[in-house]
Amino acid sequence: MTSEVARADSEVDLSQAHRFAVAAAEAAGQLLHQDSLGELTVQQKGLNGDVVTDLDLAAEQLIVGRIRNRFPTHCVVAEEGSGHRRVNTPWTWLVDPLDGTNNLAIGLPAYVVGIALCKYGRPVVGVVHDPITGHTWSAIRDQGALVRGGPGGPAERPLRPVRRPVPAAPVLGWTQGHDVRRDDSIARALKVVLDSTARRVLQLWAPLLCWVMLARGDIDGIIGYRPEAVDLPAGLLIATEAGISVRSLDGVGFDDRFGRSSAQRSFVAGPPETIDRLVRLVTAAKWLAPDLHRLTLVDLASPRW
Repeated sequence: MTSEVARADSEVDLSQAHRFAVAAAEAAGQLLHQDSLGELTVQQKGLNGDVVTDLDLAAEQLIVGRIRNRFPTHCVVAEEGSGHRRVNTPWTWLVDPLDGTNNLAIGLPAYVVGIALCKYGRPVVGVVHDPITGHTWSAIRDQGALVRGGPGGPAERPLRPVRRPVPAAPVLGWTQGHDVRRDDSIARALKVVLDSTARRVLQLWAPLLCWVMLARGDIDGIIGYRPEAVDLPAGLLIATEAGISVRSLDGVGFDDRFGRSSAQRSFVAGPPETIDRLVRLVTAAKWLAPDLHRLTLVDLASPRW
């Protein structure tokens, strides 16, 4: 790396990077919102039921193209693979152009655009944009969370979540990674405990949307089991800057660096006053896991069914 490139890499203004990311996410959101009313081209992605549409690819191309033009020396990791990896830079952009593709594919308007900027793996800028409502949530590390759009116009303002008493049966979000098998006993145990304890467990297929719901105070917590790497940092940064606590499944502090293994990305998130309670729920699940491991899942593809 030349001294000029090294100097450019070390002199990123986070306020400018934040404005750039907000503009890129909102431009992608406009593209998605305009084109989502037409006919979608939906293709299977992998063997686990995930899908990709032509809108994912178009939105990703728009965002990645902007990053390449503005920050040509930075690494870019994109959900659909159009990014470019560079090893001699502390800066990495993470792009999820359409978080909630499965929702869009069945006509459910619950999807968002996510962009994060990491320095040495730690998220320092995070942006989540909702093309349907026009809201954008964002954060710069150690500078608080922001929201723009909605009633009153696009003016940016601090995100101040509504703190309400957590009921005995909370509303919780659940997210898991694509590599989690249906017979994973830990995932099954976690779901059993949550289903028997929570008033409602949301499985939105759009983890970034869950993060902003938690940051706003709409839900009481999120449990993530081996979540995907690309769509974690933006939402996590916004939530933590809004005052949310995040811990690993064993209750210790969560390491938010990008690039860790899927097992190391598992987390519990909630308001500080209830995080211990959520951790206890997760801890209880480990006692069920051995028993659930011995149960056989029903195979709906079997001729018997």
